[in-house]
Amino acid sequence: MSRLPTTALNLKQFLQRQRVLGLYRSMLRTIRLVPDEADRKYLRDWAREEFKRNKEATNQDAIRMMITQASNHLEELRRSLALARS
Repeated sequence: MSRLPTTALNLKQFLQRQRVLGLYRSMLRTIRLVPDEADRKYLRDWAREEFKRNKEATNQDAIRMMITQASNHLEELRRSLALARS
């Protein structure tokens, strides 16, 4: 009897999952740098809701597109924070 769960991820899915989780963590870490508490809460709630809403996605092309969009949002947030500090 195999010890793997029946829904074990293949290597590609595992790596993609790790990338999504890393992106989520980076997003939350960056949001912590937002100076205004209300904006921070709004962005944190938005990020959590977006990731939660897409949690059950299985289409690989759609997942890649969502990763790209999230990466773009993260970079935009980082640029905005850098401009606000200067």
